[in-house]
Amino acid sequence: MEQGLLHLHNFMRWVVLLFVVLSLFKGLSGMNGKKVFAAGDKRIALFMMISADIQLLLGLALYFMKGWHNTLASGMAMSNKALRFWSVEHITGMLIAIILIHIGYSSVKKNIADGAKFKKLFWFTFIALIIILATIPWPGRELVGRPLFPGM
Repeated sequence: MEQGLLHLHNFMRWVVLLFVVLSLFKGLSGMNGKKVFAAGDKRIALFMMISADIQLLLGLALYFMKGWHNTLASGMAMSNKALRFWSVEHITGMLIAIILIHIGYSSVKKNIADGAKFKKLFWFTFIALIIILATIPWPGRELVGRPLFPGM
């Protein structure tokens, strides 16, 4: 079961990144084009948030199944780069990114000007994307790198 969750977590990274990029394009085009914030724009942001939440649940399940919380509690995590990445850096970065995604989505539900909705959606999503890209275990990263499509 753990291996299946890991593969699903790895696959969902691409779904989250797809919706993040789509939201960025929607936000950027709305900021520059003086567009009306339509239902389709909100739907893309909603799917981005939902996919990030699913990814969070899968990640938390793996975090506790693999025992990373025990590694952190034992005090061994900070002296080892790989242990520190998995038990501290990855989860903290992704939690911050998901919080930013939620803030960006909540701003599109508010009764504010359409330009402000696009602007807030873009900037919160952009900062979340930077954090996500920095904390994904990309191939080639020393000690923690993972294949782009594991298990395939």
